[in-house]
Amino acid sequence: MRTHLLIPFVAITSAALFLTACGSGDTDTTSVAADSAQVPTTDVVSAVRKDAAVAKLLPAGTTHLTVAVSVGGTPPGTTYLADGKTLTGQDVDFTKAVARVLGVELTVEQASFEAILPALDSGKYDFGASNFGVTDERRRTIDFVTYINDGQGFATRKDSKLAKVTDLRQLCGLNVATGAGTTFEATLEQNKHLCTDAGKKAYQVQTYAEQSAIWSSLQQGRSDIVMSTINGLRYAVAHQEGLKFLNEYHRLDVGFAFKKGTKLAPAFQAAVDKLLSDGTYDRILRKWGTAGSAIERSRISPPELKN
Repeated sequence: MRTHLLIPFVAITSAALFLTACGSGDTDTTSVAADSAQVPTTDVVSAVRKDAAVAKLLPAGTTHLTVAVSVGGTPPGTTYLADGKTLTGQDVDFTKAVARVLGVELTVEQASFEAILPALDSGKYDFGASNFGVTDERRRTIDFVTYINDGQGFATRKDSKLAKVTDLRQLCGLNVATGAGTTFEATLEQNKHLCTDAGKKAYQVQTYAEQSAIWSSLQQGRSDIVMSTINGLRYAVAHQEGLKFLNEYHRLDVGFAFKKGTKLAPAFQAAVDKLLSDGTYDRILRKWGTAGSAIERSRISPPELKN
């Protein structure tokens, strides 16, 4: 079941984040909550106030928006706190802070990562907030407002002989675990031919809807390596035994995702810039240990970063 709840962001004053009525049908909230015992709970958002000048950039009459989030289970991505009900994560904090700057209420709906972007065009959601990397392919059908810089990286078990991955041909013959519907899956699938072109056995792409399943596959030896977000990999390695971060592979801007041609983008861009100027932005990054992902200013649908 998809979870949704109307949240009056302008009235939130406690450290509690998104509250959900029940868990998503395809999410093991018990295991996710157990893994989140050490997730930071510092309140970095409740002091944010509405900025009237920024709010005026919203389309006339906009007081409520619907946002889709995907619960991945690995911070700083969206996950549950130990109560199994409270959602938290870097994207949650940024969404909550922007909503406070704009003075709007939100309905939060949970959806699988791969389902969010296609649903934006239908108007089912006003925007998505799930660490969406800005790629040239996605920009053809989606508008973005950037708020951090993250990207693609690799991690594996400590006992692995794998080292820095600078060429996907280094993965030939291996099992590579990643998230379904992500830029990682797309990158891997588009480049499998590199192995066969070189006369080598192609790597196998193993996709999972939940981050917890990815790490279980790696730890149990069903996968040889994981490709995921740089920040998510660093966090997982720091909080799980027997893992090592290999390297950053490709940096990407990350942004709120909207239907193409949205009129919401200027207001969201100005709201992110407001957070940058008032210190909230830095507080969010410090909370999640992602200072290396800071941007200098928000942009609307910038070209994909090239390594």
